[in-house]
Amino acid sequence: MDYVKLGRTGLEVSRLCLGCMSYGMPDRGSHPWSLNEEASRPFIRKALDLGFNFFDTANVYSDGTSEEIVGRALKDFTKREDVVIATKVFNRMRPGPNGAGLSRKAIMTEIDASLRRLGTDHVDLYQIHRFDEATPIEETLEALHDVVKAGKALYIGASSMHAWQFTKALYLAELNGWTRFATMQNYVNLLYREEEREMLPLCREEGIGVIPWSPLARGRLTRDWDETSARSETDAFGKTLYAATADADRKVVEAVAQVAKARGVPRAQIALAWVLAKPSITAPIVGATKPQHLDDAVAALAVKLEPDEIAALEAPYVPHAVTGFR
Repeated sequence: MDYVKLGRTGLEVSRLCLGCMSYGMPDRGSHPWSLNEEASRPFIRKALDLGFNFFDTANVYSDGTSEEIVGRALKDFTKREDVVIATKVFNRMRPGPNGAGLSRKAIMTEIDASLRRLGTDHVDLYQIHRFDEATPIEETLEALHDVVKAGKALYIGASSMHAWQFTKALYLAELNGWTRFATMQNYVNLLYREEEREMLPLCREEGIGVIPWSPLARGRLTRDWDETSARSETDAFGKTLYAATADADRKVVEAVAQVAKARGVPRAQIALAWVLAKPSITAPIVGATKPQHLDDAVAALAVKLEPDEIAALEAPYVPHAVTGFR
């Protein structure tokens, strides 16, 4: 495993981050494909054995049970000071007023709830899961600043949004002396490259750590286009990401297969190696529900794509409508 600085902070993280959305009670929340606690723990332990020190979850994953499972596993398998725990806030956690969003009340309520579930007195990275258009960004930024000053989070991060929104947030933080976003968790893979236009250059210029979600496009880049999985069949959000560009996306998947075959490696390694080769990317967030998923992710660190291979992978791409913000 390689380790890198997270943006321009002094924090060192593994070059790969374990995404923990798949670990949670399947009968809670909206992820029926998730693994229960007994099935999840071997993956968290194996990730630690492979050198992962960076773990990403969210309050909304499986109605909070992801945080509970991840928190207990990390407490049992390692020392708190040896891992970087990231979680997120924004989505609805309970019915009624103030049960979602990025108001001061929501943030202060949800950070304490996340800390209880994770079994820790602080998270290393506290991220806004999406941009809240119903709350003044100034209110959100000041509340996050106060969370950091209270010692409940060491750093703060953002997730998928327009580049102009992120620029505004960075500017307002500096203008008011508030804690600045250190990271951007956005949607980047061979099937969705729109972030290359503005967000990735912005992050590189501003020293923002980029930790993209779904670098394998929810597994679509790792198998034939018509092959499905339990997750793909029940993932309502995932189905919205590719419906309009299926013909072009199929050609990208075929290009991945061709390069992987020529290399004699699994497709996942090629697709992830492409993301890792982007100079703006810090640590892609990889999911794992089968043992080989972690092995392929780590093996991808050693795959250095040639320029002609990158050209072949990128050639079929067509512009996509901006997505992933909801």
